[in-house]
Amino acid sequence: MKILGIGSRINHPEFGKGVVTNVSQKEYWVTFIENGLETIDIDSTFEVIELTENELDTVSFYDVEQSLLSILKKWNGLGEPVAIGDKWKGGKMILDPGQAGLASKEVPIDVFFHKIVMLRDRLRVMEQKINTSSIEEIEKVELQQYITRIYGSLTTFNVLFKSTTDYFVGEKSK
Repeated sequence: MKILGIGSRINHPEFGKGVVTNVSQKEYWVTFIENGLETIDIDSTFEVIELTENELDTVSFYDVEQSLLSILKKWNGLGEPVAIGDKWKGGKMILDPGQAGLASKEVPIDVFFHKIVMLRDRLRVMEQKINTSSIEEIEKVELQQYITRIYGSLTTFNVLFKSTTDYFVGEKSK
């Protein structure tokens, strides 16, 4: 089976005539005259009107996006997606000032939660950088102890996480 290149024209039994505008490992992205953009499986049934072969290996936008996300996760400390507890979805925090005459502030919990997760991810990156740095071992241990105490201070926010595996963990009692 020959893979169609970008620019190939086809006639699909359901969508009609169209042009291949992108190719991934499993499907073609085809812009059809009457049905707009559709994705169809590479092995689906259609008539090839005009075949265009790619001289270069093509990579789909999706593949590029996944590669970029992988690189960012590796080098920028972006962790896996972390879920907020179901009971908090769509909720809001209300901050009431202690002084009379000042307005309350509402913050969507999802926004606050996202900031907490970013803080945790950045702490993890700092921890990795400390561990791989060339500073003295005694300084590494002291910095690790500070980070552990920071994690301990953040355990208050564990109530927001859906999964206990995402919780902040501070210093364990002996």
